[in-house]
Amino acid sequence: MNDPLTRATATAPPVVGEGCTQRYDPQALSPEDGTEFAEAAELWRQLERDKQAEADSDKPK
Repeated sequence: MNDPLTRATATAPPVVGEGCTQRYDPQALSPEDGTEFAEAAELWRQLERDKQAEADSDKPK
């Protein structure tokens, strides 16, 4: 790295679509882009359990 200013740059991954349907190209994403979230499924299950428990506690007895 010869130019010290190149360290401070970042580039977004390529996008597909236009306007409201524009999104990052899933084929171009990698773990280096911060796309790895292995615990996502467990987090979703936990949130659903919490939501169900809250709904159950709000029911009149």
